[in-house]
Amino acid sequence: MFTPLDTQMMQNALALARLGRFSTSPNPRVGCVIARGGQVVGQGFHVRAGEPHAEVHALRQAGNAAKGATAYVTLEPCSHYGRTPPCAQALIQAGVARVIAAMVDPNPQVAGKGLAMLEAAGIQTASGLLEAEARELNRGFLSRIERGRPFVKLKCAASLDGKTALSDGRSQWITGEAAREDVQVLRAESCAVLTGVGTVLADNPRLDVRSFPTLRQPARIILDSRLQTPLSSRLVSDGIAPTVIATLESDEGRLKNYRDRDHVRIIRPSENGRGRIDLADLLNRLAAEGIGELMAEAGATLASAFIEADLVDEIVLYQAPKILGNPGRGLFTLPEKPAALAGESRWRTHAVEMLGQDVKWTLRCG
Repeated sequence: MFTPLDTQMMQNALALARLGRFSTSPNPRVGCVIARGGQVVGQGFHVRAGEPHAEVHALRQAGNAAKGATAYVTLEPCSHYGRTPPCAQALIQAGVARVIAAMVDPNPQVAGKGLAMLEAAGIQTASGLLEAEARELNRGFLSRIERGRPFVKLKCAASLDGKTALSDGRSQWITGEAAREDVQVLRAESCAVLTGVGTVLADNPRLDVRSFPTLRQPARIILDSRLQTPLSSRLVSDGIAPTVIATLESDEGRLKNYRDRDHVRIIRPSENGRGRIDLADLLNRLAAEGIGELMAEAGATLASAFIEADLVDEIVLYQAPKILGNPGRGLFTLPEKPAALAGESRWRTHAVEMLGQDVKWTLRCG
């Protein structure tokens, strides 16, 4: 069905889509290439929500050359009016002869309607070219739409003997500069970065992207059942990015102190029956608010709670060639499972990369 030229053009479209990986949230990352006679006449990618989609950028560049051309799009063109007009209609008006989509958009507002609109106008359509690559690029968006919860990425840093800090809590710096710079990239790719109040109290983190310019800072989410986050903490006071505090606290007098900050918002997820926030309900709420890719930078207790609840899709472990010793704090606080030694691991190595002297180990569940 697809020619080598089709594959090459879709690879180009995917490369364009990746250029928006730091800025498109909550929208998907989409690239478009318009080709005629084997030559690219227009290309573009979606930069951020509310601005023109990839197809519009590509059509503007192509101009009259779009007539009779083939459009390669990494996601099915939209068919509805949102913050921008339907891209399917723009392709029809431009007179393209053929549209190839890497994948059908699972969003119920589209879900095949875009391709159907094109076909009704006499345009040849096809989908499924490099679909796996397109799905990987939009794993957060797809998780939000298909599962009703974000894709959860758990970031950890540990020594060679699996310790995250000395016994007194000191952890700066286990890993080297290259690994810390890579974490900045992971944050920038995420819709939001989540941590627990224990980390806020111990480290007063910023959880922002500061090593390179970005059009959008990820939201910061604090899990704080009893509302212990200091009003003076950076996440509450700096205003760099939106901060969401998930709490079980119901005292409106206490909540008002936080709500008075323009960039701070309070949400109250369900309680899990043990006096803590129900993590599954929290993720459902975040997805409903447009959070597709969630990065957790948390201590051992919260990280373990996510793993026990089977809510982690990916673990990114930065491991340094240092030995901290037995008194150091461990990665997780999970119960011992002797049967796990003989059983097969649920985790699979997805990628291994050297960053200076540190190893970046990425694992996927399943």
